[in-house]
Amino acid sequence: MTSIAHRIAALFRIKANKALDKAEDPREVLDYSYAQQQEMLQKVRRGVADVATSRKRIDVQINQLQQSSKKLEGQAHQALAAGREDLAREALTRRTAVSSQLIDLQAQHSSLQAEEEKLTLASQRLQAKVDAFRTSKETIKARYTAAEAQTRISEAVTGIGEEMGDVGMAMQRAQDKTDELEARAGALDELLASGALEDATLPAGRDDIQAELERVTAGSDVDKELARMKAKLPASAASPAVEGGGTGTAPPDQEATS
Repeated sequence: MTSIAHRIAALFRIKANKALDKAEDPREVLDYSYAQQQEMLQKVRRGVADVATSRKRIDVQINQLQQSSKKLEGQAHQALAAGREDLAREALTRRTAVSSQLIDLQAQHSSLQAEEEKLTLASQRLQAKVDAFRTSKETIKARYTAAEAQTRISEAVTGIGEEMGDVGMAMQRAQDKTDELEARAGALDELLASGALEDATLPAGRDDIQAELERVTAGSDVDKELARMKAKLPASAASPAVEGGGTGTAPPDQEATS
């Protein structure tokens, strides 16, 4: 059971990795990496600024202690001049304590100054690396964009892309449907012509024989109507038609005159 679970988990990871790899855009990954480096560079710069601020504060304290030391030394001289050795001793004792603090602060100052120089150098080196990465990033992004465009153009030309494949399938389906409808229409026309199927547009009870008889009858009716109309025409209008018919029979009025 455990083995099956491991295999299912492994299969899921494989499919997930393939899906992520397909969905991953290298340009976005490069931009994200560049943003991370920029953030790291900002942290280093803030570190340099913090160390420099601490060093400057120590500078201020050292200056204050140095002024205090000079003042105590002057007070000791004044106390001795005034015959107050006890005050002179107190002033010198305080000056000794101030000197001890000065030594500690100067040591801290030297340490902070060394750390500041180290961080400044690291910041400069990191800045150079970030700049180089940015140049490489933009170059790779441009190459990727060009390759992507070229691939899409090639797929469109060759028709092997997913979208073009769908277009090709749709066109093929439309072609097959059209062929099927054309074949069906042709078959129906043949069946109607052969009489195997009745024309649904004709009135009920009519067939092809009846239709032919009606056509002949309609033609006879037309001939009869035409003869009746000719008989009603005046003699002068009817003569050419009669002569054209080649009968050779003269009208009744002409026979009487002759």
